[in-house]
Amino acid sequence: MDARPRTLYLPDTMVNWPWPRTINPHYEDMKAEVDASFRDFKALSPKLQKAFDKCDFEHLRIDCDLMNLFFIFDEYTDFENEAVVKEMVDIVLDALHNPHKTRPEGECILGEIARQFWAHAVQFASLLCQRHFLEIFDEYLHSVVVEANDRAQGRRRSVGDYLKLRRKTGGVKPCFPILKAGMDLPDEVFYHPVIVDLAECITDLAVIDNDMISYNKEQAIGNEGHNIITTIMFDLGLDVSGAMAWAAHYHTEVQKRFINGLAKVPSWGPSIDVLVKEYLDGTAMWARGHHSWSYESQRYFATMGPEIQQTRLVPLLPRPDRKVM
Repeated sequence: MDARPRTLYLPDTMVNWPWPRTINPHYEDMKAEVDASFRDFKALSPKLQKAFDKCDFEHLRIDCDLMNLFFIFDEYTDFENEAVVKEMVDIVLDALHNPHKTRPEGECILGEIARQFWAHAVQFASLLCQRHFLEIFDEYLHSVVVEANDRAQGRRRSVGDYLKLRRKTGGVKPCFPILKAGMDLPDEVFYHPVIVDLAECITDLAVIDNDMISYNKEQAIGNEGHNIITTIMFDLGLDVSGAMAWAAHYHTEVQKRFINGLAKVPSWGPSIDVLVKEYLDGTAMWARGHHSWSYESQRYFATMGPEIQQTRLVPLLPRPDRKVM
């Protein structure tokens, strides 16, 4: 008999976040265009494609294409071993660095998806944006190889060590250069310690939310090893409810750090300052958009997302190795 609670309480981490949910006015038109383009790849099984079609991405074309690349890369690598993931990483990196080169016959579809994404992006992204994206995306890809090694070895990390890796595997940081695709934010701005810390805050907010929201689904398929809730339970000796509360408290502290950090942003002159404000507002909205999407799509809660967002109660799914009596 499974003695675990039948429901999980999911704290409302974003209830006091000052950036409200909004929808881009071009969203519907852009979504239709991107969804049609992605279906042409035939990268997913019919069942997964149906699930993907229910996931409404809150970004314009380049952002949508990047979300699609994340989605399919995640699906292809989630259960693979280190060697296979490394091979996929090499394919994606080669495609990004050679977006106008025809991909080899019979290659994993990830190469062509990455190639088309970047071939389109470079037409509109500034050179600085392109360089920043490639630097950060390279870090993301190689972190997924480390995650695959952890999975194979059954490695359990401390909370602090886990967060260091999760900030890379979460796929949040590569989105930030895309937010400023049309901007020329120089290195001394983009990599300034205050700006970097603010970006890390948003990264933490997003990965904590993602891990809290996805925990139920992941534990039900036996893939909860790379998750902050599992890590807290192991490292701090808490049950799942205690781990959720710990994560929510950490989330609140990070929100405070971000808001307080905004007052520490230096001035680089009026022409740069306005771009910095737009960029930082974009990161804050990214955290809100990701949180809202997690409930409004059907990726984690099927059709129950809006109800769970109201009640905060998640019916606990049975684990694959246990039968509920």
